[in-house]
Amino acid sequence: MSVTFYGLKSCDTCRRALKELDTAGIAVNVLDVRADGVPADVLTSLIETHGEERVINRKSTTWRGLDEGARNADPAALLAAHPTLMKRPVVILGDGSSHVGWDAGTRGACGLES
Repeated sequence: MSVTFYGLKSCDTCRRALKELDTAGIAVNVLDVRADGVPADVLTSLIETHGEERVINRKSTTWRGLDEGARNADPAALLAAHPTLMKRPVVILGDGSSHVGWDAGTRGACGLES
């Protein structure tokens, strides 16, 4: 199974998810959203598939620091400009399915017990 993992090195949830995937012997292509960015087509696909409410972390300090104009920008453009606003991790499996967050559904899709 191929897994592409978008996260942050400093995110506790991302570190926990990567540890679980490694323990299960699943090879992961890790991309840091801050250092590597997220391709525009991936951002657009995530928003179309999961909705901006699921993809954008409106509880983050980055969100609270934005003015109203920035908050009302196109969601894909907002995430491109501020990639740390994306809820993490984002896991894209080899079959093209994407999952936002590290919950039982994402773990199950990766073949891990919930």
